[in-house]
Amino acid sequence: MSQPQQSDSLADLRIQIDSLDQQLLSLVNQRAKVAEKVGELKRREGSPFFRPDRVAQVIDKIQRANQGPLLNQHVGSIWREIMSACLALEAPQRVAVLGPQGTFCEQAAIEYFGSAADLIYCTNFDEVFHATSAGTAQFGVVGMENSTEGVVARSLDLFLRSPVHVVGEVSLLVRHNLLRQNNSLQGIEVVLAHPQALAQCQGWLAQHLPQIERRAVSSNAEGARLCADNPHWASLAGERAAAQFGLHIVAHAIQDEAYNRTRFAVICLPQTLAMPPATAKDCTSLVVSVPNRPGAVHDLLVPLKNNGVSMTRFESRPAKSGQWEYYFYIDIAGHPSQPHVAAALLELQGLCAFYKVLGAYPVSE
Repeated sequence: MSQPQQSDSLADLRIQIDSLDQQLLSLVNQRAKVAEKVGELKRREGSPFFRPDRVAQVIDKIQRANQGPLLNQHVGSIWREIMSACLALEAPQRVAVLGPQGTFCEQAAIEYFGSAADLIYCTNFDEVFHATSAGTAQFGVVGMENSTEGVVARSLDLFLRSPVHVVGEVSLLVRHNLLRQNNSLQGIEVVLAHPQALAQCQGWLAQHLPQIERRAVSSNAEGARLCADNPHWASLAGERAAAQFGLHIVAHAIQDEAYNRTRFAVICLPQTLAMPPATAKDCTSLVVSVPNRPGAVHDLLVPLKNNGVSMTRFESRPAKSGQWEYYFYIDIAGHPSQPHVAAALLELQGLCAFYKVLGAYPVSE
């Protein structure tokens, strides 16, 4: 009778992994060399270097070919990083985000562009819009709305007169942690965070730190940066900020809603990247105003209903004219290249005193 075959030892398996790593490195570098040639062709033709639709196509194709044991989401993350590194050889993409390092905005940008993107840190969303509009950055990433607290009003206002448009979105699961120098709730005098984060954690703060001052700052990461220098301060921020500023996570995931998501928009000038082509699941965002007359807002909905277009968001913002006039921000399901969407938009435009398409882009999963 033959003896049962012994399994490989740990040393043998490590040798196999080392050999495979070398093969992977060689193949990735071969891919990078081809990407450099692609960059040269794009430069001669004047084509955009970053094509999110192409990134999505490559990742989808790879995931369809995946037979495990790696999960598709992990395969997607790996390939996004490979493509980001190769794109950096073609032409590094400058992306404006809310700073400092460690913000959720930074995390959203990395999820979309990969970690090889050249991030430009701004103190507020006004600076992100300005940097993108002026060409300092090719792209920008800004918060649009939160599942708990609703829209980021300043972003909506900035879209009104900015020349940029939306070419993509990132939906990020946001977990707020209480960070500070000391790993204790004792001795905290001030909690710092972005106003949205303070609002998203108000229930926990009222229960555990009811007498503590809540102080609004420009970003959660900025709050983390400030409390790193003061033992009596704490901040609300993500794990990236904790690692960035060497802080303890005193309490994990203290947001009032467990499923707390923030939607970020990827913006750029139309000459940097045109409207992405239609996919299987798109969103079209627009801002409109209507004459101040009875039934005018109701009339906005009729073209959508008549053409079978679903509205997924409807927000109003003051026009700041002193006349009690409003701008309405609308998201609809679909892409302007689709006939029923195009018909609805044409009919809608005829009813509006002001009409602007903010962008059409694939919906983030």
